[in-house]
Amino acid sequence: MKKLVVGIITFLLFINVSYALDEVKLSKCVDGDTIKVKIDNKEYTVRMLAIDTPESVHPEKKVEYYGKEASEYTCNIVSNAKKIELEYDSGSDKTDKYDRLLAWVIVDGELLQDKLVSLGYAKVAYLYGDYKYTSLLEEHQELASAKNLGIWNQQEKDKFDNNSNNTQIPNQILPPVNPNTSSVLLSLLKLYFPIKISSSCDD
Repeated sequence: MKKLVVGIITFLLFINVSYALDEVKLSKCVDGDTIKVKIDNKEYTVRMLAIDTPESVHPEKKVEYYGKEASEYTCNIVSNAKKIELEYDSGSDKTDKYDRLLAWVIVDGELLQDKLVSLGYAKVAYLYGDYKYTSLLEEHQELASAKNLGIWNQQEKDKFDNNSNNTQIPNQILPPVNPNTSSVLLSLLKLYFPIKISSSCDD
């Protein structure tokens, strides 16, 4: 009987520790799925668990469709929040390979990941375990996709991609070309390569 009681208490303590909420202070908003916070006066980077927003500030990647919109939405939410809390999931590591905290971000009592997915700013991604809110996010992702919200609007995405691909490099001012350059080169070629050289190409 004692072993059973001890087992139940241990289980309850484990649950409480796993899903404890840590209140944090915003230090900086990075992009749609990443923020920086301060915990005990030390700054940490937080990567929101189980979602991915389009790139907007990646040093090696171009801005992706709806990346700026997702970043602006997240930054507006966290910048105006009265209370930001982190919830760690027992099904996930606490940090990733870049030493970023992996957590659910609770803003004024609402799950930020859920708002991002529901409005089409983010997709469900990077699921490496049985996470607490996965089912909720996947359900709301289906609804956002069905409504063609945000990243799920393929027509607008195609327009964005076409505009990005058609961006031209400004014309450069080139130095004037000597009209005799081609004839001089042709003469040199004839001198060093005694074969018949035609000034035009036959297809």
